[in-house]
This record gives sequence, C-alpha cells and structure tokens, in this order.
Amino acid sequence: MLKGLIGKKIGMTQIFDEQGRAKVVTLVEAGPCYVTHIRLPETDGYSAVQLGFGETKPKHLTGGQLGHLKRNNLPPLRFLREIRVKNPDVKPGDQVTVTSFAVGEHVDVVGTSKGKGFMGGVRRYHFKGGPKTHGQSNRMRSPGSSGSTTTPGRVLKGKRRPGHMGDDQVTSQNLQVLLVDAERNIIGLNGAVPGPKGGLVVIRETRKQ
Repeated sequence: MLKGLIGKKIGMTQIFDEQGRAKVVTLVEAGPCYVTHIRLPETDGYSAVQLGFGETKPKHLTGGQLGHLKRNNLPPLRFLREIRVKNPDVKPGDQVTVTSFAVGEHVDVVGTSKGKGFMGGVRRYHFKGGPKTHGQSNRMRSPGSSGSTTTPGRVLKGKRRPGHMGDDQVTSQNLQVLLVDAERNIIGLNGAVPGPKGGLVVIRETRKQ
C-alpha cells in the first residue's frame, strides 16, 4: 500500500493515552488523494508516484493540467505532488486515503514554514546583541562585525546576517501517528507540523526509523 498523502493542516490539540498522559497532536485533513501519474526508471529515470489533492473548478486550471488529469478520468485537482516510491503498487486513477497509515506508525511531514518577512540577527538567529550601556546609543541589536582583517579580506559565504526569514520548505521527521479518522479524512500526528493553519503538507513514510 502506498504510504503517502497530501493534506491540509487544521490545527493543534491534545489527546490522552491509556495512562492519562496528554499527547500534543497536530490534526491534518489528508486526502482523499488520486494517483495521477506513475514515474518509472525506464521512462523518467526514477521511480515515484504523483498524487493529486483538492478538487476545484476547471476554470482554475490550465488546459495542460486539465488534459493531464482527464487522461485518467480524474476530476480537476488543485495540488499535484510526487512521492518517491521504489516499487509502486498503485495505478493511475486509484484513490489513496488516511487508511494507508495505522496508529503507531512513524511519518515524515513536509511543509512550508510561516513567512516572517525581513528579520534582524537577534530574531532570525538568536544573536545576543551588543552591550546595553557604556555609551552605545543604537547598536544594542546590531549583529556586529561581519568580516575579518587582510585574511581572507572578505565576508565568507553563509554568514548569518539579517534577511528574509521563514517561507522555506521544512521537514518534520519521525512523527508518530496517534489518530486515524477515516470518516472525516483526518490524521493526528504527535508533535508540531511546519506551516500555518490551512497550509499544504505532504505526509510520507519516515526515512529514519
């Protein structure tokens, strides 16, 4: 069975286990997803399954996107994502639901983190900042010197500086599945999932056990 889904983050809550301990849970409305295409090593150079999620109106898609979906008699789908699979056991047109995961399994969740805009070094990288006394007037949250002397005589690449923060692809690894609600297409994951409420996420089988 294909271990992969596209979903929408709903929010966070908590549930209690048999011992009465509270577990932090992120709820994701995952699926139903449709298999829209199969990638094979013979034709594409790698093996993967393309999934579609989120039915929409045909006017919101391009002609190429509609033709790609109509080839397998699928409805207009807003989001298409690929999940690497060594031996795909599905075919185009199949439907994938939350029942492909079971309580107790571990998954990786890929999402886009919240965009924070332009941020300084203190907020972006938790810099300590400069001294709060001894005559400084406007350098308390300054990152300080960026370069060095004659050697190397330049600012090295990757230097932590103020800049755009967030809106990056983030993967939360090895989250345990605590809840599977097939009737409402909801899956509950133990821990935090990247992105805001309503953000798109991809759930796949974990790579690190």
